[in-house]
Amino acid sequence: MPANPPLSPTTAIIPDAIARHHTHAVSPHQCCSAVVQEIAAPVSTVWSVVRRFDNPQAYKHFVKSCHVILGDGDVGTLREVRVISGLPAAVSTERLDVLDDERHVIGFSMVGGDHRLSNYRSVTTLHPYSAAGTVVVESYVVDVPPGNTTDDTRVFVDTILRCNLQSLAKFAENLARTTKLHHQQR
Repeated sequence: MPANPPLSPTTAIIPDAIARHHTHAVSPHQCCSAVVQEIAAPVSTVWSVVRRFDNPQAYKHFVKSCHVILGDGDVGTLREVRVISGLPAAVSTERLDVLDDERHVIGFSMVGGDHRLSNYRSVTTLHPYSAAGTVVVESYVVDVPPGNTTDDTRVFVDTILRCNLQSLAKFAENLARTTKLHHQQR
């Protein structure tokens, strides 16, 4: 049964993409949600960071390191992500499921590792909302681990995504400022 994750009013400007990429089939033992982040940087700048499947640590502070174990960055590429200590995991193996440079869509699945996020699938889309602004929507579906509630799982994953997207905003906004300064000095 399709389930629509809760989204902010900002997403009213991107309803087609929401319907196409952020509506997930959710079984009774799963949950889904979405996090939205506005970024004061052009889509091209934000996309240059997000599309780097081989470098999530550029903006995801919970990632200690990442290396590609199979593939060349196209759909099907596998990466091994090592997370910082203190989280309830050390390593995650992830597969790139979607990469659409034209529509600014990237998605991946966790296919192995020592975490409790079984059958985790995520999709991230970028949308221009002004001359120099981007709305990022990241949604996911994941199994609810034994011993956890749907709400516990959603709060845990949403918190990580929110931190990642806030970090992405800071990183991309700094990158946009640096790029603009560099062009002005030429």
